[in-house]
Amino acid sequence: MADQANPFESLQEQLDVAGEYVDVQSDVLERLKHPERVLETTLSVELDDGSIELFDAYRSQFNGDRGPYKGGIRYHPGVTRDEVKALSGWMAYKCAIVDIPYGGGKGGIVVDPKQYSEDELERLTRSFAAELRPLIGEDKDIPAPDVNTGQREMNWIKDTYETLENTTSPGVITGKALDSGGSEGRVEATGRSTMLTARETFEWLGRDLSDATVAVQGYGNAGSIAARLIDEQGGTIVAVSDSSGGIYDPDGLDAEAVADTKAETGSVVDHDVAEDITNDELLTLDVDLLVPAALENAIDESLAHDVSADVIAEAANGPITPAADEILTDKDVYVVPDILANAGGVTVSYFEWVQNRQRFSWTEQRVNEELERVITSAFDDLVETYDSKGTPNLRTAAYVVAIERVVDAYLQGGNWP
Repeated sequence: MADQANPFESLQEQLDVAGEYVDVQSDVLERLKHPERVLETTLSVELDDGSIELFDAYRSQFNGDRGPYKGGIRYHPGVTRDEVKALSGWMAYKCAIVDIPYGGGKGGIVVDPKQYSEDELERLTRSFAAELRPLIGEDKDIPAPDVNTGQREMNWIKDTYETLENTTSPGVITGKALDSGGSEGRVEATGRSTMLTARETFEWLGRDLSDATVAVQGYGNAGSIAARLIDEQGGTIVAVSDSSGGIYDPDGLDAEAVADTKAETGSVVDHDVAEDITNDELLTLDVDLLVPAALENAIDESLAHDVSADVIAEAANGPITPAADEILTDKDVYVVPDILANAGGVTVSYFEWVQNRQRFSWTEQRVNEELERVITSAFDDLVETYDSKGTPNLRTAAYVVAIERVVDAYLQGGNWP
């Protein structure tokens, strides 16, 4: 498994490749390859035993040409400055491909949340929120959940911000609980867009998702929900995995039952009706659809040679390295890029923000219908660009669409020194 590829360099390489298909000056493209600012801070948090522990934390604001910065906050021991910069860039182009009026942001704390109590995590979260306070706001930068964060952490950030600012501002954060101003459909959104883009890709290829065999690497929120929704579409989930390992059943797994097992025991490997496999074995299974839904760099150059899937839908951010992408392109594997496949999360976050600003809530049906409209329209733009520009793969086509929209916004606004 690769852990050497620098995600920020991967992002820049993706932009360079797409830039060859865009009518843009090289200096303007270079501007779009770097974050506008990065906050790096050290958080001092009192633990339950009274001792003080220090945590490194980051917030990258990549590009604000199309609107306020938007992006999640992750808690993970592997968080780095370059990872956060890359993720904020992917967010900028993700928002552009689905044509919502946001720029890109991302944050992270270097921490393994499993090692700390709820009270300690609350103090950590509120400490970070206090540091973010000058940077965030409904019209400036709107964080959201990411790896190992969820409604609980978003509620803490919202409360900290509102308390310090002496205001009510639910739109300062998205991914909140419903009673705190969250949106219906937000929890399922990333998995739903993964299913929708997979469905559209199979239809575009003249195939049917209901006939597909599917493997899902990573069984957290995005992976488990994508698996369940693909199962509901008739696809056969033959393998799933998490950080502890994977399970395989050629006759098909009950996606919801596996999710229940993971909720009860902490791992999918405890589901006792299947054969155990490794994550690498899952990624190389001969299936119709592969859904990488864990962390970056899951498929590197060496592993790509053994990938046997026909279609890959990237529920995770950056799961395929650029070198692996070239190999998959040569093998005629269709990769639905992360900036579209997992864009459901930020799209419904946008819907949540709109509802917060209007002080008016939408039904889950309306949220899901609007999400499907946005994702299917973006997919149509993607394949139209793929066909008309002759890009080597769908990822490059997605970046072409996104770069053109960001460049247009930049040029319309002008360069103000």
